Amino acid sequence: MSFNHSIRRRPHSMLGSFLPAALAGIVLAVQGCSFFQLSPGISPAPTASRSAAPIPAATVSASAPTPDPRVGLRGGAYDAAEAAWNLRVLSETRPSEKFAGGINSDLAFLGNYVIQGSFSGYQVWDISNPKQVVLKTAYFCPASQSDVSVYKNLLFVSGEDLSARVDCGAEGVKDTVSKDRLRGIRIFDITDINNPKNVGNVQTCRGSHTHSLLVDPKDPENVYVYVSGSGGVRSPSELAGCVKLSPDKDPNSALFRIEVIKVPLAHPEQAAIVTSPRIFAGLTEPAHHGETAIDIAEHKQEVAAAKARGAYTAVLFGEEQVAPDFFIAQQLKTIVQARGGTGAPTAADSATLRAALPGIVAKLIGEDPSSKKGPQPGPSQCHDITLYPAIGRAGGACGGYGLLLDISDPAHPVRLNAAADSNFSYWHSATFNNDGTKVLFSDEWGGGMQPKCRSTDPREWGADAIFTVSGNDMAFKSYYKLPAPQTKVENCVAHNGSLIPIPGRDVMAQAWYQGGISVFDWTDPAHPREIAYFDRGPADTTLKLSGSWSAYWYNGVIVSSEITRGLDIFGRSPNVLPLKSAAVSRTKSCQQKLVWPPTFALARAYVDQLERSGGLSAGRISSVRQQLTSAEGRSASDRQRALGSLVTELNGDASGSNDASKVRALASAVRDLAR
Repeated sequence: MSFNHSIRRRPHSMLGSFLPAALAGIVLAVQGCSFFQLSPGISPAPTASRSAAPIPAATVSASAPTPDPRVGLRGGAYDAAEAAWNLRVLSETRPSEKFAGGINSDLAFLGNYVIQGSFSGYQVWDISNPKQVVLKTAYFCPASQSDVSVYKNLLFVSGEDLSARVDCGAEGVKDTVSKDRLRGIRIFDITDINNPKNVGNVQTCRGSHTHSLLVDPKDPENVYVYVSGSGGVRSPSELAGCVKLSPDKDPNSALFRIEVIKVPLAHPEQAAIVTSPRIFAGLTEPAHHGETAIDIAEHKQEVAAAKARGAYTAVLFGEEQVAPDFFIAQQLKTIVQARGGTGAPTAADSATLRAALPGIVAKLIGEDPSSKKGPQPGPSQCHDITLYPAIGRAGGACGGYGLLLDISDPAHPVRLNAAADSNFSYWHSATFNNDGTKVLFSDEWGGGMQPKCRSTDPREWGADAIFTVSGNDMAFKSYYKLPAPQTKVENCVAHNGSLIPIPGRDVMAQAWYQGGISVFDWTDPAHPREIAYFDRGPADTTLKLSGSWSAYWYNGVIVSSEITRGLDIFGRSPNVLPLKSAAVSRTKSCQQKLVWPPTFALARAYVDQLERSGGLSAGRISSVRQQLTSAEGRSASDRQRALGSLVTELNGDASGSNDASKVRALASAVRDLAR
């Protein structure tokens, strides 16, 4: 989410057919990301306490139900109607007392625990039984956004809010310059998960909107944290060295850079910024699309109505906007105090503010770029950077660009390529496919707080953009956007998600705020297709920030952070996803390489996929299945010979197949079995 960004073929069968329960032995490459496995053999339990809304009878089919049941769902805070296709609700758990009414944010995973960030701090949930989620810890520590990541016993939490305190107090920070303010990264020791200890803080000039955690396989003594700060630059009186001038005027500028923090694992209290890479150098502002004609017309009507009732307005980046009530109240109070008065502001005070407001706004936001001539500089920060250490690459979603980065030297990331797209308003996050040959970027048009999935919204706006990756080159292939139109009171746009570990396929679960969760297959990057979903009706009768902030696969289930309603967990319908799997998702900031050990189940999964794609004839599919079954029942030496013969046959099949890469993947899996 970005609070400071408000403008700007053949059918696949259902999800269950991609997920044979026997694929429980998935292995994660540990290079570069923290990962933790859930205990195997989790037993079922009664359904967790949930809202008054009945659990939807989830539809299970190869084709999406028509008409789409997500359209026109009844709203409500905790009793909204729900719709599901090829997914099953396992539990819906409300926030704990101090977190109710707040804003939940992103997720991190540790063993049996889900750590859920919140603008009120973070909550730790025990999901040993995903049907009966239990609160373990509720750590109250107000900040924005409390983006979270974890490695072993260390928890990292982002802070950007001007009112966030070092001591986690609720009273805020009232002074313009204060030693009590926290803007940066908090580090907690969670060895005792019931009693987290704040063991270090790293202050940064622009705070930390999000961060990414990197484990360098060549440096086992340290971890690295990439910090993306999107707030204004602090006063050097509060944090020495902070400069808000542009780099051409001061080379030490805190703009147009990210921060890299090095954290000694044995002494996290010694964590410090080691580099501030300027990965945006040379980029200029790309073309962008603004708003739709309908939205522009409605906005003008809203501004006119506000002015008619006496509201204050100001021009921001060439467009007249209604000033928030709290901001006006603050400015009027300042004017009253400046003249030595007390009590309510007078008509003269109001007139003074109306005259001074343009200058006040200009000072707050800086020079309007629309008033400058010539090419303007590109993004001054990234919203999010997804690190994929196993391939030495990162995807930077950086406002106006999607970046491909080389992170082989963790402290010195290097930009390899940059993609711009006039259909994108705000590049928000990135996801690689497992072999790193594709990357998907999301567009958070409207900053996450606007309804951008209406039937009147262009399909290319607020969507995912899918690129293929070859060396340092990225080539655009297609867009994917939630296919179900949402209402004007549902904030909806592409947000955080992760891969579901399916051999030979690129399948992703993704959050869409009040658009719910969409699971889609982008194996064919030019033709992504939705294969499962879950959605609720709107949270309120007016537009309210709510919905799924992030949806990540974790150990056989999909876990969703619901912004206002709590924590949701989903499995495949009619049966839950395989709970014994050791598969662990990434969070949005760190992606893990998935490796499948040689099993007959893996080979059969590839055969199933070849059957669906028509990559082998029906007769050949039947023969391969019989050969696998026969080999599985033989002695070791006979099995090896039988599988070796099958490998030879499959290599011959590949040359005449319309899905040769999948036939070769099957041959490789059988060859590994033979060995």
